Amino acid sequence: MKVDVILGLQWGDEGKGKIVDVFSPRYDVIARFQGGPNAGHTIEFDGKKFILHTIPSGIFHRNSMNVIGNGVIIDPVILFREIGKLSEAGMKPWENLLIANRAHLILPTHRLLDAVYESAKKDAKIGSTLKGIGPTYTDKYARNGIRVGNICYPGFRKMYESLKELHLKTVTTYGFDLASFTLDGLPFAEYETQWFESIEKMKDLKVVDAEVFINKSLVEGRSVLAEGAQGTMLDVDFGSYPFVTSSSTVAAGVCTGLGVSPHNIGKVFGVFKAYCTRVGSGPFPTELENETGNKLRTGGKEFGSTTGRPRRCGWLDLPALRYSIMLNGVDSLIMMKADVLNPFEKLGVCTAYKESGKLLSSYPFELSSEGLEPQYTEMEGWNTDLSSNTSMERLPLPLKKYIKFIEDFVELPIDTVSIGPDRLQTLQTK
Repeated sequence: MKVDVILGLQWGDEGKGKIVDVFSPRYDVIARFQGGPNAGHTIEFDGKKFILHTIPSGIFHRNSMNVIGNGVIIDPVILFREIGKLSEAGMKPWENLLIANRAHLILPTHRLLDAVYESAKKDAKIGSTLKGIGPTYTDKYARNGIRVGNICYPGFRKMYESLKELHLKTVTTYGFDLASFTLDGLPFAEYETQWFESIEKMKDLKVVDAEVFINKSLVEGRSVLAEGAQGTMLDVDFGSYPFVTSSSTVAAGVCTGLGVSPHNIGKVFGVFKAYCTRVGSGPFPTELENETGNKLRTGGKEFGSTTGRPRRCGWLDLPALRYSIMLNGVDSLIMMKADVLNPFEKLGVCTAYKESGKLLSSYPFELSSEGLEPQYTEMEGWNTDLSSNTSMERLPLPLKKYIKFIEDFVELPIDTVSIGPDRLQTLQTK
């Protein structure tokens, strides 16, 4: 068996959670391989809506085991808030959830550092979610981090206090006072108390050698689906640096995020929206700062599921999409939110960029150049409701042409199209 992969091809928020949920019945194991609670995967079914930040999106399928991999970073407080909401809805997430003992912990002071660093950047802010993601990954690679497997060690509290002291020294050098900080509306000391209470609860969860579990699953013939967070254009190496996340969001990150060999990677599913969005700062060539952009935002309910911030909206960027496909070795495309384009009579699709009079057909090194101008092809919109469609074959002709145009440009098939937020509003080729 191989590990199949679902990941985002844009700036995150593509709808990966819904697709993982739709695909989960086909798989025995669903495993998150990177990111942390800066992610927000939304799943809707039976009139209910759930937003997952740490737990894999296959958690709603009792026959699928869900793994939080070693490449994920975990805030225990946020994890147990999530578990609590699932429990209130009548689910038992602890029964089919495994946590990698090598996954790193987000300390309360990691979140303080995140806020301090972001504040110090002033006008150069990257748009951090302030969940402590960057500082936690920094400590991981600086070999200062604390891992889930350490929580049962006799010296755990000493490890915590030592790292906390190091963090607070940094905070004070920036001129910030601990008493002025709140975390999720709570004073630091109160949040810290909740953090340790959550650490005690974690001891009752199934903490395992996740890399051993996943590789053993493959050997025993169980199917595995790796779930990514954020999107390719936010990858720390290949995204619009420095306005990126702190982990590897591309398919290669599955190997280090779950502990599997490259030759065990199977099919790669690339998820993208029928248009583009971005949260926070950073370059966004096709952004529409006008009524059209507002119409996309309103129609798509484009507000961050983690932060609530309004997303920046724009037309589909095909050079960026083709670049993401190349990086990930995508086998099959999944187009989300086609229904958001229902009311538009005309659509724009970026097929190239122009810089200093020169036409660029590929994704450039410096996407933030002020002189970079997207070149659009205008297409006919379908200007109709898609809710009654039950198959790809019955889609309106302009939408079929839109799909074909994308397929021809990127030289890859679109096998799945989402026409609404519910898991049932998903059309797939036979």
